[in-house]
Amino acid sequence: MGRSGAEPCRRGDTVVGGVYPAVARGAFRRYSTYRAATVAGTVTNSVFGVILASTMLALWRARPGLGGYDAAQAVTYTWISQALLATVAVWGGGFQDDLQARFRSGDIAVDLYRPVDFQGWWLAADLGRAGFQLLTRGALPVLVGAALFDLALPGSPLVWAEFLLAVALAVLVSFGLRFLASLTGFWLHESEGVRAVMTVVSMFFSGMLLPLALFPGLLGELARALPFSAMVQLPADVLLRRRTGTGLLALYGFQLGWAAALLALGRAGQALAVRRVVVQGG
Repeated sequence: MGRSGAEPCRRGDTVVGGVYPAVARGAFRRYSTYRAATVAGTVTNSVFGVILASTMLALWRARPGLGGYDAAQAVTYTWISQALLATVAVWGGGFQDDLQARFRSGDIAVDLYRPVDFQGWWLAADLGRAGFQLLTRGALPVLVGAALFDLALPGSPLVWAEFLLAVALAVLVSFGLRFLASLTGFWLHESEGVRAVMTVVSMFFSGMLLPLALFPGLLGELARALPFSAMVQLPADVLLRRRTGTGLLALYGFQLGWAAALLALGRAGQALAVRRVVVQGG
């Protein structure tokens, strides 16, 4: 498997933890080297967080209790969505950029013959990326928001643990969607158009722009049933304690079900793609 998605695995890493944990650690280290990009992204998320939170406050002053949120919850939702933007890659990117580069170079053909699972490799790399983004572009903007606004953040470590589990499942769902979009490169040789459409749909239906509770009628029901809602809306519901008890278990089941279905579809698509690899360049 190509090494562009993570640092090369050291022999000690693979012996101690296995290939995929080593890939995840390598991806984490790789993203940690992009210090300027990380700082710029964190500042951008924080600035947009302030703008959007201020907008939310104005809206909730005019319409108190909109969507079942009070003003503090609405503002908190905004900062959670900013924290998850890069973590779950709502705008795409991550392994997709590396994979697209390998389509262009022809190295994708070599990847498929390496003794490592193709989907598993890129999933491990994406988990490492997500872990780094959560600690930097996730946690730091929330700290900025907490310093500037009255946020409805929980004090219980258990709630934070439940939230982190929801975020992990959100990353799996996001990976499944992005992997399917990237697989179109086997037939189209360029997946950029499909990725652009996926980005727009993800932004709208994930709850990134507005809580899905604000979507009216059938549109709201559709949005909540699609896998995109598992990326932002559901982790936010966990942290805001809108889902507890059996509702929380149902939420995890929804995320896990979509993650399993999307990963299975990705594996089926990969099996079809392997039968007809067309190499450009390389």
